[in-house]
Amino acid sequence: MRIQFYLRFHTKFGEAIYVSGNVDALGNNNTSKALPLQYASSEFWQATIELSDGHIGDIHYSYLFRQQDGAFIREWGNDRVMPLSKHGIEEVQVFDTWNHAGEFENAFFSSPFQQTLLKHNKSAFKAKSVHDCTHIFKVKAPLLRKDEVLCMTGSGKALKNWNTDAPLLMAIEDNWWSAKLSLPKESFPLHYKYGIFNTKQKKFVRFEEGENRLLYGDAHKKKLTIIHDGFAHLPNNTWHGAGVAIPVFSLRSKSSFGIGEFADIKLLVDWAKKTGLKLIQVLPVNDTTATHTFLDSYPYAAISAFALHPVYVNLQKVAGKKYAEIIRPLSKKQKQLNELAGVDYEQVLKFKLSALHELYLIQKDEFLEDEEYKEFFDKNKHWLIPYAAFSYLRDRNSTPDFSAWQLYSEYNKASIHKYVSPKAKHHDSIAVHYFIQYHLHLQLREATGYAHKNGIILKGDVPIGIYRNSCDAWVSPKLYHMDAQAGAPPDDFAVKGQNWGFPTYSWEEMAKDGFDWWKKRFGQMSNYFDAFRIDHILGFFRIWSIPMSSIEGVMGHFVPAHPVHINEFSERNIPFNYHRYTKPFINDAVLWEFFQGDFEYVKSQFLQLNKDGLYHLKQGFETQREVELHFAPLEQNEFNQKLKSGLFNLISNVILFEQEGSNGKQFHFRIQMDRTPSYRYMEWDKSRLYDLYIDYYYRRQDNFWREEAMKKLPVLKAATNMLVCGEDLGMVPSCVPDVMSRLGILSLEIQRMPKGNTKKEFFHPADAGYLSVVTPSTHDMSTIRGWWEEDRNKTQRFYNAELGQWGEAPFFCEPWINKAIIIQHLFSPAMWSIFQLQDLLGMSETIRRENPHDERINIPSDPKHYWKYRMHLTLEDLIKQKDFNEELKSYVETSGRA
Repeated sequence: MRIQFYLRFHTKFGEAIYVSGNVDALGNNNTSKALPLQYASSEFWQATIELSDGHIGDIHYSYLFRQQDGAFIREWGNDRVMPLSKHGIEEVQVFDTWNHAGEFENAFFSSPFQQTLLKHNKSAFKAKSVHDCTHIFKVKAPLLRKDEVLCMTGSGKALKNWNTDAPLLMAIEDNWWSAKLSLPKESFPLHYKYGIFNTKQKKFVRFEEGENRLLYGDAHKKKLTIIHDGFAHLPNNTWHGAGVAIPVFSLRSKSSFGIGEFADIKLLVDWAKKTGLKLIQVLPVNDTTATHTFLDSYPYAAISAFALHPVYVNLQKVAGKKYAEIIRPLSKKQKQLNELAGVDYEQVLKFKLSALHELYLIQKDEFLEDEEYKEFFDKNKHWLIPYAAFSYLRDRNSTPDFSAWQLYSEYNKASIHKYVSPKAKHHDSIAVHYFIQYHLHLQLREATGYAHKNGIILKGDVPIGIYRNSCDAWVSPKLYHMDAQAGAPPDDFAVKGQNWGFPTYSWEEMAKDGFDWWKKRFGQMSNYFDAFRIDHILGFFRIWSIPMSSIEGVMGHFVPAHPVHINEFSERNIPFNYHRYTKPFINDAVLWEFFQGDFEYVKSQFLQLNKDGLYHLKQGFETQREVELHFAPLEQNEFNQKLKSGLFNLISNVILFEQEGSNGKQFHFRIQMDRTPSYRYMEWDKSRLYDLYIDYYYRRQDNFWREEAMKKLPVLKAATNMLVCGEDLGMVPSCVPDVMSRLGILSLEIQRMPKGNTKKEFFHPADAGYLSVVTPSTHDMSTIRGWWEEDRNKTQRFYNAELGQWGEAPFFCEPWINKAIIIQHLFSPAMWSIFQLQDLLGMSETIRRENPHDERINIPSDPKHYWKYRMHLTLEDLIKQKDFNEELKSYVETSGRA
């Protein structure tokens, strides 16, 4: 049997196309053995293979694009199937259209749309079977409405001679609308078009847009032609949805225990359904229990990328009626914690863990023999066993820092599996974590299932980093650069930058097993979520890496990055002085600037005078880490805080950071070096140095970072069918929007954070692209109402320019202003408009919180921020707010997002 592949694809010189599939001739799905296609014309690439007469079974295949740099990109999807069950076929021709991942339509084949949002639109129409067909036409059209099917008509009798009263109706098969035809030779060339037909009304609705489609060729009984026409040319940006964003810990119900729980999500679903919202977005829900203090409230510092957080369990559900007496004594404490304005994280965790241990001990015999639990354990033991062992060892050693443990400081799989043996005396202290994780799994799955039944999807959050003292780092330290800290460069929200403290990823090591850790992580998320937000997606292009000797984010640089070579300075006629550029510049004027009247004390305690009249830091105070350790045991008063901050400023008052191991030959620019006193006090022409700085940050890296992202993101996106959204905020390289667009990853657009080289002060939701999420605020910033009071001048400009209002802006964000901003976002062309719950409640004078500054969730500049915000009214009460709920629903419906 001969098979001929024809792919419609336009290429440039040096690019090539390959086809990969599940037969030897196509490399058996091994990319390195894929079959190269030959350039046939400006429209087609072509390849031919021969199969033995005894071949049985369908061929599954897809195409690969080799770029000029040699990197491969696989087309999106894996649903190309060549049916070869028909006897007597000697030749098969397939005419294919490359499936670009960034096509809008591909988003609608992700699991949230196929399983929930568009589920009720699926057609049950069955086409009449056609024997001895010569041609199979396949095309996709994901946005048909209920009772609509795709149809085709065209030239010739088989295609009804363009008769729209009785067109050829197509049937849906594995995402493809399909029509099987037996065409006579005289039909060619064949002119045709796809259209929409309403089977209930028995009425032709419309043709697809564009010119007629054209097929050349012939037909005979021993030849089968398959045409994959890609997507029908129909409107592909008409679907819009709205959602609500709130951390699970922030939910409040009458039955929760001082913190939001997975069970509370069901009440939030009930409210979302009443208001026409289709999505619930939450922050990470993984276990962060490291110190058993409020510091563990930070949801992005998980001790496991797989385990769920015990604080989200509902004790009543774990106890059931049978063991309700066990937790009844906690009702008074539950009431006390639930009446607090915010979360008392330490108390909630303490009482829940105690109750869970007691419930485990009384249920363990029946629990450990439960068949559903055993199935859960078998599916998850790759992470569950090390997590349980880690949690036990953390508590036994009173620290999550595994390097300080006397035993098992280095993970060994065989040893740990022996350590957790059911025969061990401490087995109950291990198995209790299996018990907790199993019940968390059941409760979150129940909430997810309930959401789906009500037509609502859940969106999770994937942190960019892992906690340094985590189970993941313990098990696979080679996957991470433990000698570095991830963070972010300075911005308006954190002027000294951010230091998250996480180790950075060793992408080279992760690539060795095909990013298996990431694939398992996404697989775990897909058990509970339909979509997810990639926290700081810029980290897949490059990460802001801070040395362990530093505290502030401003001391970092991007990794990977092409450094500046020492020769570039002479080539640009820039004077080079190693000490002047790489060491803190300290003179009397700088000391006065940082310390004012205390500068003499600083000189005597922390500095030494050089021969040139400048100063250098004494030994023991040369790094921010050393300064931090010096002041840690001292009284944290205003004077000591001022000294520490000033010394941090001195240490960061440099122009360049030397590339480690370069022997003084390669350097990275200190971010915002042009704002440092060191730069200001330079005695030579600074313009050429500044030009080199601009080149380093904004020109030379872009293609390099594009290549880095394309090594990872296509593989990771292909590993899941969840809808992928990227948090692309901050210092965004110019290559990022194109990469995200090519991969069909939704961007995040925030009104007060315009992107790119724009001089606009604000981003207008009406300017958003379709594959995006628009929102007026996130958990990392103040709410609409809080922001309104922060900068009076900025608020005034927003009031006049963005809201189109005349005169002086109100001092407070009145409900009508909040409402106007929400409506702006609802009418955006973006696929999704998602709002913090606080911003939605801000539309109502009666149910909004009195003080908007109590509604902020996080302050990024504070690494020890207490994440304790809870909504001020219960979900049960919110559901009863009939007037508010109906008003919100009317806005959602009017905007076309219901």
